[in-house]
Amino acid sequence: MSSAAKITKEQIKSEIDKVREEYLGVLYRIVLSLEEPARDPRMREPGGADQTGWNQFISEMYGSTADAPLERRPEGLAETRLALE
Repeated sequence: MSSAAKITKEQIKSEIDKVREEYLGVLYRIVLSLEEPARDPRMREPGGADQTGWNQFISEMYGSTADAPLERRPEGLAETRLALE
């Protein structure tokens, strides 16, 4: 049995009390990442139970390109290929 298997939740909670205040946000995100991925709003499917999480994800992603707006250019001409037999 590995030493990690012998660790109890009480021991982990005791160690958490020693974490400096400035790292609590990071620690919290780590703990959440160990739970089911579906609990993370960024991992949910569009139209799922938490549409707000999906909308927030889209807003954050678009926000990273707000200074360089996306535009669709004309498709151009398709190349001529040999006919199938």
